[in-house]
Amino acid sequence: MKEFHRLSARQQHMLRFMTAFVRENGYPPSIREIGDECLIGSTSVVNYNLNKLVEAGYIQRSDRVSRGLRIVGDIPGMQAETKPPLQVALVGRIAAGEPISLPDDIAHHIDEDDYINVPPALLGKYDASEVFALAVRGDSMIDAMIQNGDIVILRRQNTAENGDMVAAWLKEDSETTLKRFYRRGDMIELQPANPAYQPLQVVPENCEIKGKVLSVMRAYA
Repeated sequence: MKEFHRLSARQQHMLRFMTAFVRENGYPPSIREIGDECLIGSTSVVNYNLNKLVEAGYIQRSDRVSRGLRIVGDIPGMQAETKPPLQVALVGRIAAGEPISLPDDIAHHIDEDDYINVPPALLGKYDASEVFALAVRGDSMIDAMIQNGDIVILRRQNTAENGDMVAAWLKEDSETTLKRFYRRGDMIELQPANPAYQPLQVVPENCEIKGKVLSVMRAYA
């Protein structure tokens, strides 16, 4: 990784802004929000500098998804998160690939040992009682920067808007899956973020939304 002082002043500003934005909101800023903060009117200039930060090893990005940025390097001058971690229920696994079985009532099968520590920033504006966590198995969401073994933090809700990443319960199959939600006429499409997988087409009666993804935690070996 290059040393931080070798980045341009603009790139340092951009990186500090993204770090602060993620801590406050629980998700990364958009290209337009980065440009507004750094007084850059051209999205191509923002992208150029973001690519330089990728080369320097400070961020990862995916052009396939909105807000597809992840900060992976330590940023000098940024204070560590001072708020204590929150206890969030880890209620099971979810498939980012083919659907897998999961108890229908995923919100009420939780033991004392099934809680994990989560930085408050990853919950955004929500309380720990409003969210739950699932361990990811599979790679169908890899272009959304979600890998096998990651933990997704979800808000408990049973509705979704087009483009939301959700935990969807397929009632007839007693299986659940992690996909992006879209309404296609009288059908629901559950779309992966990996070209190796095909979207799932289901009738609304067979699809129950369990939660919307807020953020992702990664366990590094």
